[in-house]
Amino acid sequence: MAIVPHTPALNHTNSPPDESRWQSRVYPGHLSHTSQVRTDLTCDLDRMTNLPVEAREDMVLCLSEMFANACEHSRSGEDPEGRVVRTLDLPRPGTARISVIDDGTRTNSTTDTVPKVPRRRTKRDWERAERGRGLLLLGHLATRWGFRPVLDFPFCAGLGTVIWAEFTHPTLTTGGDACGGVR
Repeated sequence: MAIVPHTPALNHTNSPPDESRWQSRVYPGHLSHTSQVRTDLTCDLDRMTNLPVEAREDMVLCLSEMFANACEHSRSGEDPEGRVVRTLDLPRPGTARISVIDDGTRTNSTTDTVPKVPRRRTKRDWERAERGRGLLLLGHLATRWGFRPVLDFPFCAGLGTVIWAEFTHPTLTTGGDACGGVR
């Protein structure tokens, strides 16, 4: 018997649980699953109407970068049981938001794992760089993007990061079921 009675939590999401939210998808935190992540998002985007092909391609590319960062820089890719969660929703009319949630700070990390665009590079440094362009790309393709901790309490630091990107297209709406009815 519980000491404190259980009361269901209030729904504090930004969008109602209707046609503007798709089922979250969970993936192993390994780069070998990038193809499946891309395929699933493409399938989910097929439920949207009036979304230009270029916008779909931009969203899939940005998701690939976000997923790769979660695998590369968080516990999701370090732990054999690590996971990455992808969400898709329409927070307001004409705007699609993709979020990626990782498992938190790597245990063997000696550097800061907070997402950031490398800014102190010369033009020559950028030409030679083999890494560090993913978030820069995200900044150019998404209408806006950002990140936050999964839980915003000081004692929960390092438990995971949510990185999100929004794409605005005024004519965007949801359509019928695609992908065998999975939402």
